[in-house]
Amino acid sequence: MAFTRATIVQIAFNFALESSLLSYVEYTIHTTVYQIKEVLKFSAFGFSPKLLEGLEAIGFDTPTPVQVQAIPPILQGKDVITCAQTGTGKTAAYLLPVLHHNIQKPNNGIDTLILCPTRELAIQVDQQIEVLSYFTSISSIAIYGGRDGSSMEQEKRALKTGADIIVATPGRLKAHIQMGYVDFSTVRHFVLDEADRMLDMGFVDDIVQIMHQLPKKRQNLLFSATMPQRIRKFATSFMNQPEEINIAIAKPAEGIIQVAYLVKDVYKTQFILELLKGKQQANKRIIIFAGTKKNVRSLASALTQQGFRAAAVSSDLEQSQREAVLLDFRNLKSPIVVATDVLSRGIDIQGIDLVINFDVPSDAEDYVHRIGRTARAKSSGMAITLVDPQSWRKMMQIEVLMGMEVKKLRPAINEWGFDPTHMHTRSNRNNHKRRRSNRSKHQGNRRKNTSKRKKQHNSDHRPGVK
Repeated sequence: MAFTRATIVQIAFNFALESSLLSYVEYTIHTTVYQIKEVLKFSAFGFSPKLLEGLEAIGFDTPTPVQVQAIPPILQGKDVITCAQTGTGKTAAYLLPVLHHNIQKPNNGIDTLILCPTRELAIQVDQQIEVLSYFTSISSIAIYGGRDGSSMEQEKRALKTGADIIVATPGRLKAHIQMGYVDFSTVRHFVLDEADRMLDMGFVDDIVQIMHQLPKKRQNLLFSATMPQRIRKFATSFMNQPEEINIAIAKPAEGIIQVAYLVKDVYKTQFILELLKGKQQANKRIIIFAGTKKNVRSLASALTQQGFRAAAVSSDLEQSQREAVLLDFRNLKSPIVVATDVLSRGIDIQGIDLVINFDVPSDAEDYVHRIGRTARAKSSGMAITLVDPQSWRKMMQIEVLMGMEVKKLRPAINEWGFDPTHMHTRSNRNNHKRRRSNRSKHQGNRRKNTSKRKKQHNSDHRPGVK
């Protein structure tokens, strides 16, 4: 993949911003709590001069907490499990030591395999490799579906000739493996990026089949935004005494102003149109997340009909179409994007002013990832969530898990909103009615049973009956 100097500078700038998000954070390693107070420099890791030259060229000299903790054990060749959220610089945490190893001991074949859940993340990781390895001879390629036949041939050549680093989505890579020309016998590093996302998307069988093609002696690196028990169990099935690093950032960035509007479901589209009225020419980047592809299409259509420059992104689009939409979004040609959770991770676009949750996400992690698209690199932004009566309890659960309360507001048009206290009262009243109804049924059944027993008793004691 070739880049112009301007493109490389932009990617480097975005990358440096992402990695400077956190200067102080509390984290845990093997349940021991530490605090970072001393600022380190990348030169302290003993990286190759060529790698340090690239870092210096983009003004990237101070590692983030996840990089401080993950880079040393990776350099030592240990297996590492890292739990860190988007925006902490976790991509560089594994790329830098992997690139250093490749510079110090070049490989004659494929050296590193990185698996990613989405095309967007695979492209982003490959771009960061291009930037970091700019002063080296290391080659890489992103392998993902949704493109034409010529891209398949290009990927095939890279796999057969042995590009140094392969960044791939599991499904596309599996298709190449099944054709019989992929040789992974020289792989020294195997990386799973956003492992939780891959397991959620059902890639576990594909990942296992791909791992069977790799040498048993290799370094395994697993990076995940969350660390549920199933991820730990999966990791233990193929990792060798891994060192575990947990970066505890369970809350949204402080620069995000969070608001929840209590809006009935039937009025949510009208509310969005009213909320954005007068902002057609404001040149503000806005992402609206919807829970279903149907809602994405209908909301994007409603916005364009009202004169908004809006586009829709979901898994239905071809990769080239999705890339075109994101380019228009970056350039403010289409400053409003309506999307499913396919855009909640794996993209790094600066200057997103507003994130709207048209539907309440399924859990706190998804909520944090969605609203984390704004207020990146210590900037400020706003996140608005539309909460209808059906998703009220879900929103409360998200607040509990985050350990913080989101300010609640009602629409200016009273008919569009609802009062959650009335909803609870009505709910309690309905529960009372159900309990009273169940009690009445129970009492009725008791009376029927008593009557039956009396009839049976009288029948058994009639004259002449033994």
